[in-house]
Amino acid sequence: MEKQLIEMMEQGQTGYSLPESDVPATALPPLPDKYLRKTRPSLPELSEPEILRHFTRLSRLNYALSTNFYPLGSCTMKYNPPVNEILSGLPGFKYIHPYQPETSLQGAMELMYNLSESLCEISGMHAFTLQPAAGAHGEFTGLLIISSYFKARGEKRTKIIVPDSAHGTNPASAALAGFEIIAVKSGPDGLLDVEKIKETLTPDVAAIMLTVPNTLGVFEKNILKISKLAKKNGSLMYYDGANLNAILGNARPGDFGFDLIHINLHKTFSTPHGGGGPGAGPVGVKKHLAEFLPVPRIEKKRGKFGFDYDLPESIGKVRSFYGNFPVLVKAYAYILALGSDGLRRTGTQAVVNANYMLSKLKSSLPAPAGDRCMHEFVLTGKPLVEYGVRTLDIAKRLLDFKYYAPTIYFPTIVEEAIMIEPTETETKATLDGFIETFLKIIEEAKQNPDMARHAPHTTPVGRLNEVEAARKPVLKWGKVQ
Repeated sequence: MEKQLIEMMEQGQTGYSLPESDVPATALPPLPDKYLRKTRPSLPELSEPEILRHFTRLSRLNYALSTNFYPLGSCTMKYNPPVNEILSGLPGFKYIHPYQPETSLQGAMELMYNLSESLCEISGMHAFTLQPAAGAHGEFTGLLIISSYFKARGEKRTKIIVPDSAHGTNPASAALAGFEIIAVKSGPDGLLDVEKIKETLTPDVAAIMLTVPNTLGVFEKNILKISKLAKKNGSLMYYDGANLNAILGNARPGDFGFDLIHINLHKTFSTPHGGGGPGAGPVGVKKHLAEFLPVPRIEKKRGKFGFDYDLPESIGKVRSFYGNFPVLVKAYAYILALGSDGLRRTGTQAVVNANYMLSKLKSSLPAPAGDRCMHEFVLTGKPLVEYGVRTLDIAKRLLDFKYYAPTIYFPTIVEEAIMIEPTETETKATLDGFIETFLKIIEEAKQNPDMARHAPHTTPVGRLNEVEAARKPVLKWGKVQ
């Protein structure tokens, strides 16, 4: 276990030196005693090399895509080229400020304009806003657009249809936007029943929110029928772009009948997003919704770019300035580097990798949605319950073999769910290594269940009480008992 800096310190050591001041010293006005310390602060005293070595050792304890495979379902934790990080840090991007005159921001504005055009082509939409800072923020923006659209039409529509397999942010965003959520159950195959949708589509339904493919990794084969029913009812179709990686370059949500979409740039288009950020959730719309997009919109006139604030029906700004610009730079670089053929191969390979893994693992645990999938698949650990082993135990045991745990207990419609997404960036050798380990753990759980129940055994910290760790974290110096 790596010691804390305060435990390693040697009296009198220092890791810095300051030059002599070249300005006259000025005494501060006297402060009341209550603001003055009575003792010196207890700060670590270490040499610079020791501090460097300490943080290097700590960094080696981190789990990262640069060191290991992330089989994390529904999050598309794929390898992202470090060159894009360098590009986003170029001086021309790094040192600009949004308050500069438009004439001095032409390069940045051209990038955002071209990125919007690319996203339109990829998604089948007609216009985009790059402002939203993440997927859920994009959902909320899209739902505000839906609300404004029906308000402008003089229609009172108060309900949003959300399937039970949806990401949790879908109903949360809809509720935050003031809508009532109508949950629709999926069938045994993980797909929506067209007849149930037809029954639920009442005149007060504003939109249907769908993820295609859904969180079970299954493509909604009846999507065109569902879209047709929604249009007949006067309702809109909203596309959750969290799983866009699966159809990238091969299909477009706009061609399925969707009216608006958010795209998780940090999942699909090259931005590491572990630890909560950074992210971007641009929202794209068809022509009939374009006037409601946030301001400003970037326009191009006679070869020059400018910000257009003259949009009376706009929902207004949803973020400071124009979006999370460094993320936009990375996404644009990624799209330009791959091109249309590269993006198509990306989507195809993601599906191939997932189906390869499913074909190897379905013999160990049941796959409720069948033996074919898109970019991810879901297994159920329910058969292991009779041995006293739960899905959580399998996830913990994987840590002993240097594998990050897959998503577990989601989607909630699958009991003891284990969701795996290999992404397109992993080699067959990497997939085979995970498959071999997973099969061994499943067999071990039956023969020696205690190994899983008390895992992990080899990590710096053993099994934590998740509830207590979240509610009563230890945030002070000192050893954890």
